Amino acid sequence: MGFNLKNIISIKDFSKGDIEYILKLAEEMEPIARSQEKSNVLSGSILGMLFYEASTRTRLSFETAMKRLGGSTVGFAEAGTSSAVKGENLTDTVRIVGEYTDALVIRHNMEGTARYVAEMVDVPVINAGDGAGQHPTQTLLDLYTMKRILGDIEELHVALVGDLKYGRTVHSLSYALAMFGARMSFVSPPELKMPREVLHDLAAAGVNVQETEDIRDVLSYADVLYVTRIQKERFPDPQEYLKIKGAYTIDSRLLKGSEAIVMHPLPRVDEISHDVDNTPYGRYFQQAFYGVPVRMALLKSMIK
Repeated sequence: MGFNLKNIISIKDFSKGDIEYILKLAEEMEPIARSQEKSNVLSGSILGMLFYEASTRTRLSFETAMKRLGGSTVGFAEAGTSSAVKGENLTDTVRIVGEYTDALVIRHNMEGTARYVAEMVDVPVINAGDGAGQHPTQTLLDLYTMKRILGDIEELHVALVGDLKYGRTVHSLSYALAMFGARMSFVSPPELKMPREVLHDLAAAGVNVQETEDIRDVLSYADVLYVTRIQKERFPDPQEYLKIKGAYTIDSRLLKGSEAIVMHPLPRVDEISHDVDNTPYGRYFQQAFYGVPVRMALLKSMIK
C-alpha cells in the first residue's frame, strides 16, 4: 500500500486507504517528532511556505515537520512581507517560489486558491486552508488524535460544535468521518448551520446527522466534542457576528459526568474555559502536537 496523491487540496481527494496510510506512517514518525530519534530522509529538500493568512500552529508545525526530517523551509508568514505589497499577483509569486522549492504549502483567504495554484506549478501543493473551504491536513491530524486517544474511528460519535457555516475544519472533518462510518451530530446556532451542500453530500453517502442548537442534547453519548471558534473574520456583517458571539462556552461544570474528550483546532477565544485545560476532557494541546507527525508523514510521502 502506498500514497500516490501529488497534491493535498481537499480531503475529498483522499480514499479511506490514503488516510489510513498517512495515519499509520504518522505513528512511525512520532518518535522523531518527539526528538527520541533522528531522520535526514528529506535532507537537501526545501519546502516553500506561502501564508497569505495568519497562522500559528499550521505554519510552525509544517516548519517543524520539515526540519525534523532534515529539510529546510523558505517563504513568508504574511503577505505584507512579500512582493504582494508591490502589486505582484499570486500566479507570479507561486511560479517563482515553485522554481526554488520541492513542494509548496499555501494558506489563503480565498476558497479555491490551493487548487488554482496546483495548476500553476510542477511541485506538490498542500492546502493549509483556503477561506471557508477546506483544511485537509487539519482533518488528518484530527483523525490521528481520535485514533491515538480513543482507538477505532469507525465506532465514534463526534459532535461538531460552534461555527459550522464558515469553519473549514469541520467541513473537511465531516467528509472524512463519513468515510469511516462514524456517527455525527451538528451543534450550532441557526445562523451557523452546516452548509446545505455538505449535508447533501453526507446524505448521499448514507450518513444520518443529528442537528441541534443545544449542546446538552449530545453530552450523554458523544465520544468527541469538536469545538470551533465563532470566526469574526469570516462574517460579512459585523452585527451578525455580535449576535452569536459566545453562543457556546464549554467548561468543566458542563462536562461533569460526560465521557467525551474535547478537541479544538485552535485558536480559541471564549468557547472553552481554561478550567478544562488540565482535565482528562481537554485534548486540544495534544491534538496540536499531533500535527507534527501527521505533516511529517505527508511530506515524506509527497517529496520525492
